[in-house]
Amino acid sequence: MSIYADTSFFVSLYLTDRHTTEAERRLASRPTLWMTPLHVAEWTHAVEQHVFRKAISRSEADLFLRRFNDHLARGLWREAALPERAFEVCAQLGQRFGAQLGVRTLDSLQVAAALELKAERFWTFDQRQEKLAKAAGLKTG
Repeated sequence: MSIYADTSFFVSLYLTDRHTTEAERRLASRPTLWMTPLHVAEWTHAVEQHVFRKAISRSEADLFLRRFNDHLARGLWREAALPERAFEVCAQLGQRFGAQLGVRTLDSLQVAAALELKAERFWTFDQRQEKLAKAAGLKTG
């Protein structure tokens, strides 16, 4: 099964938070998860924000970054370029659902990438993003 997980899902896999148990449970079936350069950029920023807020140390962050990069190098995630039409679809999603759901650009861009990559499911721990994914026709959870 092809699944597009947003960055919050990957953060919960590497940095323990209230969603970690659920993220690990979902991974137990060994699904194929997409990984785009958008994920890598957002994930890196998320880790650094944890350092900035002093939630983790610099050495912990470096360990998470090494583990994440090792997993990328070993092909644990299904890497793909950000689809060519992702920004166009993102704008369409914003116009269609932005006012009613209050989604942000990056939320719409993640959903647009999932749609363009033809993902069968969309995993997120962000409620607004999940509502957008459902509204756009993706299965969640």
